[in-house]
Amino acid sequence: MQVQEGQGWRLQVDPARWPFAVLIGGEGWAAELTQAEARLLALGVERLVDQHAALVDQLLAEEAITLEWESGEIWLALEGDRQAWQLRFVLTSASGLRALEGAWTPTASRAVAAALRAVRSSLSDPA
Repeated sequence: MQVQEGQGWRLQVDPARWPFAVLIGGEGWAAELTQAEARLLALGVERLVDQHAALVDQLLAEEAITLEWESGEIWLALEGDRQAWQLRFVLTSASGLRALEGAWTPTASRAVAAALRAVRSSLSDPA
């Protein structure tokens, strides 16, 4: 089992807890995800963070930006400026039996993005 946490976020990966092997949380909320859902979340967060990094030098100091990414059952947004950004997501499971929404503060967003990047390769491929 892998547990990573900090101020305003938590990520726990336990492959033995099938089908919901990943627990992810923020300030006042937490949700269980399948490995495939968590891998998709990690992929999307990585793409948004990389896209922001590629654009940051083009932004004016006072300019805000919103980047969005969607794939299948997940929608993600990165909102912020040159210095700080925050993440939020909406997941609607393929089965249609559950949905969830979560967000992190700017400080927690950077930390959870790094944690997701670190565990992404250890998660099973999306089905």
